[in-house]
Amino acid sequence: MQRKIRMGMVGGGRGAFIGAVHRTAAAIDGEIELVCGAFSSTAEKSKASGEDLMLSPERCYGDFKEMIQKEKRRKDRMDAVSIVTPNHMHFAPAKMALENGFHVICDKPVTFTLSEARKLKDLVEKTGLTFALTHNYTGYPMVKQARHLVQSGALGKIRKVVVEYPQGWLAFLEEKRGYKQAEWRTDPKRSGIAGAVGDIGTHAENLAEYITGLKITEMCADVSTFVEGRLLDDDANVLLHFDNGAKGILHCSQISNGEENNLTIKVYGELGSVTWNQQEPNTLAHKSQEFHHIYRPSVGNLCPEAKANIRLPSGHPEGYLEAFANIYRNFARTVRKRMNGETPSSIDLDFPTIEDGIRGMLFVETVIASGKSNSKWVKFKS
Repeated sequence: MQRKIRMGMVGGGRGAFIGAVHRTAAAIDGEIELVCGAFSSTAEKSKASGEDLMLSPERCYGDFKEMIQKEKRRKDRMDAVSIVTPNHMHFAPAKMALENGFHVICDKPVTFTLSEARKLKDLVEKTGLTFALTHNYTGYPMVKQARHLVQSGALGKIRKVVVEYPQGWLAFLEEKRGYKQAEWRTDPKRSGIAGAVGDIGTHAENLAEYITGLKITEMCADVSTFVEGRLLDDDANVLLHFDNGAKGILHCSQISNGEENNLTIKVYGELGSVTWNQQEPNTLAHKSQEFHHIYRPSVGNLCPEAKANIRLPSGHPEGYLEAFANIYRNFARTVRKRMNGETPSSIDLDFPTIEDGIRGMLFVETVIASGKSNSKWVKFKS
């Protein structure tokens, strides 16, 4: 099979932010084609959204069930489903897609609850289908270079990890002002048991575990809701213990007035440290008491994983959409090779999976439990 991966989408219709991001990311490398969708919870809006995207009217479906049932019978059926709905609508379409032979790429957090995530893991293992999760920050080339430096031993044994994700867009009660993105992210019925912790805290957790290769084993969390009238958390400060004995600090906030998307990670080892910031994504600092080295895309001797995820000559910024696209491209190449009976390479397989989704849900549940507990430390559940 030497053709584009045919993709259907659930969610992401008119007025949605993240759907357009996913579609742009999927299209950047020319390896994926959007062929159908169920873009809204209402059939009329779904079909209108499909018309906006100039899709064939017969492939603009009223809901995801109709899409999966009808696509399954087509000779030119979709190969994969992209799920870009609010959290409470991830599980059902993902489950049905897997049960009917479609690969899945899903926005994070993976599901509404941990039990749903575990059910999806069982389905992925049973079907052998590919499941990707769009923790898009792992797609940045300099994040991959940071991971390589840790894995190669350049930092020595990891001692401390400091990761923070402050935003300021929910410093006021935006959910009561008609702001759609704020409405569902602060609604327990759609977002789940966590607000900021689930929305951006999971990104910080995933980035820390991806770069270091370590696993969080227990945590002590202080979880707050600062804005009066808000139903979910909007700030959290978390102490972490990792499985190699390293200690960590994780801070996530959506009420840090003046902040944009200031995701930053610092990893300290015996021999040196690395620092990366999402708002300056093309710079990775590797330093110690004896040296200070700056890594940049397409400059110098970078690791194969970083090189494979760079598109442009040095000095041309690559950012959020390109990092997102790296997840989609690697997913597409893995799907294509598996459909051809080939074995994907380690670079093809370099994308977050259902395992990362489960880790994220464990993080959410443990942070919230710790925030409510008088105990100092709460262990990650297994």
